[in-house]
Amino acid sequence: MPSVPFWAQIVAGLVLGVLLGWLARSQDISWLYTTLDKIGHIFIQLLKLAVAPLVFFAILVSITNLRKVNNAARLATRTLLWFMITSLIAVAIGLAIGLITNPGSGTGLTPKDGAKPEHSGSWLDFLTGIIPKDVISPFTELNVLQIVFMAAVAGIAALQLGKRAEPILTLSESVLELLQKALWWVIRLAPIGTIGLIGYAIADYGWDLIGKYATFTADVYIGCALVMFGVYPLLLATVAKVSPLQFFKGAWPAIQLGFVSRSSVGTMPVTQRVTERLGVPKEYASFAVPFGSTTKMDGCAAIYPALAAIFIAQIFDVQLGIGDYLLIAFVSVIGSAATAGLTGATVMLTLTLSTLGLPLEGVGLLMAIDPILDMMRTATNVAGQALVPVIVSAREKILDHDAYNSASSSPIDEEARSEEITREERVPVAA
Repeated sequence: MPSVPFWAQIVAGLVLGVLLGWLARSQDISWLYTTLDKIGHIFIQLLKLAVAPLVFFAILVSITNLRKVNNAARLATRTLLWFMITSLIAVAIGLAIGLITNPGSGTGLTPKDGAKPEHSGSWLDFLTGIIPKDVISPFTELNVLQIVFMAAVAGIAALQLGKRAEPILTLSESVLELLQKALWWVIRLAPIGTIGLIGYAIADYGWDLIGKYATFTADVYIGCALVMFGVYPLLLATVAKVSPLQFFKGAWPAIQLGFVSRSSVGTMPVTQRVTERLGVPKEYASFAVPFGSTTKMDGCAAIYPALAAIFIAQIFDVQLGIGDYLLIAFVSVIGSAATAGLTGATVMLTLTLSTLGLPLEGVGLLMAIDPILDMMRTATNVAGQALVPVIVSAREKILDHDAYNSASSSPIDEEARSEEITREERVPVAA
């Protein structure tokens, strides 16, 4: 009997999570509320467990893999350029929606409802925080930006050493494969994690709270949808000259997992796999996707902070001018690495607010609704992280169009089938 497709498992998890969350809240079932919380928490913790070493070895290996690619510097430059272009488009859409809808008006919220976040970001913190004080703390404190810095330095040093670094590179590639294999096991638990994450969100926040933020929530979802299903298909059709529908057909497993897990880094192995299946050369994909998973955040670092800044400014009765909107665009392009590819975008938001001089207490207004918003933001992030390598590959004429046009089934299902075949091959056949 064929196994249930992964996408169907996720959808079932979403539906069951909503039902159980509603049941826990409406009937005040404390044990169900606690169980949903624990299931979601454990799933996110398992993802986070692999984040630090995965980011380090993925970035290190991705940089050294560029030596296998022709015109590596050109590809890296084009990748960064398209990251910036798509971020600018996304932040412009976020600002436009915010200015049209006035999400902070009529909410009933006041400055007293806000509270300063425990952790905030400023440009000084951002710049000085890139360089770690030691090599251990970034891993124990899960400071992804510092891990990326150390991995980039190690990767560039390995390129300079050449053949003398081969043993280290071989070990790094093996460790990366081991981490990705372990993470695949966690990813396959996503349907169960979905039940806990969605169920807890419904049970904890309820529809009443969402109602207070109805315009803001709708703005974030509409903005992300416009970028993901409007801007991205337009770029694919006009710039890359490939089928947008086929892109979503191939990339959907990663986008779907991003929505559920709320972690770009946790989704990275799936994102890289679907990108390769869409015809992007493996050597280039292994650079572009890990790099994008830690720095390319159209949802968290462009649309969301733009809308949140307008929302908070309206709550605190602060007038924003053209110069402020330009600053928001600047922060979204330059400071997106601060989001770190993990769940939530608090650091990026505080960085934006501090740049604009807006009260940081405004962050507290959005914390309650953040998990609901983070799902759509992360799905948009992941879609963009797969999109840019496809565009650059198509423009550089290195995209495998046959592979692109045939990408369909989920790589998660393929991984499961591959493991099943391997196990069957290991079972001795009776004479």
